[in-house]
Amino acid sequence: MAITGTDARSRRHRRIRGRVVGSSERPRLSVARSNKRIYAQLIDDSTGRTLAAAGSHEADLRGLSKADAANAVGTRVAERGREAGVTRVVFDRAGYRYHGRVARLAEAAREGGLEF
Repeated sequence: MAITGTDARSRRHRRIRGRVVGSSERPRLSVARSNKRIYAQLIDDSTGRTLAAAGSHEADLRGLSKADAANAVGTRVAERGREAGVTRVVFDRAGYRYHGRVARLAEAAREGGLEF
């Protein structure tokens, strides 16, 4: 039985999550991507709480291109993270390559004030 792309990404994601753990001092910046949307969350794994979140599904981000939406989501999650008192995070790319929309979201979050 052949391994599909989704199965391969799931395996990579499990392997990454074995190493990348968010804490209250450095929450995990988790990225989720679909063909149409992109989402980001700041997660404290010690308590299992989401501290801040943003996604391209939000009303004012709907008309943007996918790349511009990734930039906007990165900036927005950084802004909401700073409001929650977060400045340092660990980046969880969720098995996606650090390329394209995932990289643009990460760069925008860095420019927005998050350190990783």
